[in-house]
Amino acid sequence: MKLYSTVAEEASCEQTIERSRFIAYVKPAETKEEADAFIASVRKKHKDATHNVPAMVIGDKFQLQWASDDGEPQGTSGAPIVQMLVQEGITNVCVVVTRYFGGIKLGTGGLVRAYTSSAKLGLAAAGICDVVEMQAVTYRVDYAVFNKIQNFLFTFEVNFDNIFYADAVTFDAVTDPSHAGALKDVITGLSSGRAEILREQISPHQIRK
Repeated sequence: MKLYSTVAEEASCEQTIERSRFIAYVKPAETKEEADAFIASVRKKHKDATHNVPAMVIGDKFQLQWASDDGEPQGTSGAPIVQMLVQEGITNVCVVVTRYFGGIKLGTGGLVRAYTSSAKLGLAAAGICDVVEMQAVTYRVDYAVFNKIQNFLFTFEVNFDNIFYADAVTFDAVTDPSHAGALKDVITGLSSGRAEILREQISPHQIRK
């Protein structure tokens, strides 16, 4: 089950509109403290900029929504970025759009378009991913069984994470909860019932679009 969308990694990009430079910085952030620290770092880097417009949306239900226009006309920069993020279903993200004024005024509508388009370019550079609820089962098997499992042609999507090789192989088999029973049946069959289950949990996982 999809919980929400977010960004995969930190990124930045730049565009020029009517001689003004717009530089968008995007970073995943799960807390306000993380977002505040990121905003402070961008402001320090571009302390000579005309504006450093920050926006953040945090929480799986978009509980925290905050932005500042940083000297631009009210409602023309930070707020439209937050609205765009919420409309796109993107959370746990912080965006800062830095502007170096180029001498040509853009007007209210022009500012809204410039800031939101810059933020969208930043999101594209960072990569959008879905956070979905997945079933993770930690197994311990011998090497021969693990080879069978890896080479098996599953009819549903399965990912193998946190693989650790020692006297045996320990790994997480991650799949959609609706396929958890089928996955267990396959691994039980391939191991002749010898696969040891160490842990089972349902947890969020990122899937990049």
